[in-house]
Amino acid sequence: MRVLGIDPGTAIVGYAIVDEIGKKYQLIQCGCIYTDKSEKIEHRIAHIFTEISLLIELYKPDVAVVEELFFFKNNKTIISVAESRGVILLAATLKHIPVAEYTPLQVKMGISSYGRASKEQVQEMVRRLLGMKEVIKPDDAADAVAIAITHINGQKFHAMGLNTTEVKVKKFSSKTSGNKISLEEYKKLVK
Repeated sequence: MRVLGIDPGTAIVGYAIVDEIGKKYQLIQCGCIYTDKSEKIEHRIAHIFTEISLLIELYKPDVAVVEELFFFKNNKTIISVAESRGVILLAATLKHIPVAEYTPLQVKMGISSYGRASKEQVQEMVRRLLGMKEVIKPDDAADAVAIAITHINGQKFHAMGLNTTEVKVKKFSSKTSGNKISLEEYKKLVK
């Protein structure tokens, strides 16, 4: 399965192409789409639409996975990010690519099995899962990789006939206490 992970934004859109090969992940490409803050919003979202469309044409993903919106303190920010998400969803739909969506909490759970994991903990787990020497930079690209891996992991759980709640309960009732699992337990879980 080839997944296009997207961390939406207006100034920066993180993207990642991740392949599932057997029980492993292969990062094909990741990066960011930048827009000029001095441009009008309609030009910025048109640029995002064009770039996402080109990524879909170039890499031919099986699914596009987009982070859902979460609470913003600034209403103006949430509106512009929603507009960005809208053109991202439109680009995928026009290319006949199915779309999946995950909240930030689901991504943290999907990568680290801990909903309160810090950004650094999630990035470190992504680094380990990919067997990389350093964490992915910038953060927006790293977030897109995490979103893609979360979807792949979710598909594995679904294929096993489990939902993530069942997996969490099963694993937490083993050696762990509270709502954390070790890296070793997590690796066993996703293999």
